[in-house]
Amino acid sequence: MKQRIITAIIFGAILISLTLMGGIPFVILAYLFASIAVYELLKMRKLKLFSISGMITLFALWIFLIPEKYQVFFERIQLTKVEVLLVTVLLLFAYTVVTKNRFTYDDVAFSIMAILYIGMGFYYFIETREEGLVYIFYSLFIIWATDSGAYFTGRAMGKRKLWPDISPNKTVEGFFGGIFSAVIVSIPFGLFADMDTSVILLAIVTIFLSIFGQIGDLVESALKRHYHVKDSGNILPGHGGILDRFDSLLFVWPLIHFFHLL
Repeated sequence: MKQRIITAIIFGAILISLTLMGGIPFVILAYLFASIAVYELLKMRKLKLFSISGMITLFALWIFLIPEKYQVFFERIQLTKVEVLLVTVLLLFAYTVVTKNRFTYDDVAFSIMAILYIGMGFYYFIETREEGLVYIFYSLFIIWATDSGAYFTGRAMGKRKLWPDISPNKTVEGFFGGIFSAVIVSIPFGLFADMDTSVILLAIVTIFLSIFGQIGDLVESALKRHYHVKDSGNILPGHGGILDRFDSLLFVWPLIHFFHLL
């Protein structure tokens, strides 16, 4: 527990300070988190980051993460992000031939999905910060509230298992307790923060974000169970890996934009 608390304090201090700072330091932080997360995903499938296929995947991820305000880069190379991703697919397919199918079709699919899964989440992490600090803190607080509410409600009154084949400790009661906690936490943002939305609308959006945040948690749990790993990594002692800390937020940050909350 002591190690977990120390890690949380250090990690939180780095995350919050660079988020407050914004600009290039924040973008570098997002790139670092995303790169580590992709490394953790590839490792689950026993694919090496420091290999030709791993470097192709990492480079495509970095292209995918380029913020909207730097889109002039794509005008210069006369390619879109979708076209870069398609070129990545071709390169990875070619690599299956070079390796005589030691790097397989399934590995190509996994690498592309890793780029999309991690890239989409952290790209919108960057874009959410560009829209304002309040949206970052809103997303962090509602997910922290969801996790805490689900944990304590589940401990106090959880009886029915939510999805035992994927995450045996989660309960239906905890699921709804997490949503309720997130809505309560969202109210001050609706009342006092400059988010240009009503409390009622924000509460409705928060319900959806809390639900999908918990789905994001279950998605990563399903991945870990499928590949027989306990944590995505060990870079955060007592907490696991980067993917373990951001699994819910990887779903929430894109949805904040898709719901036009900004």
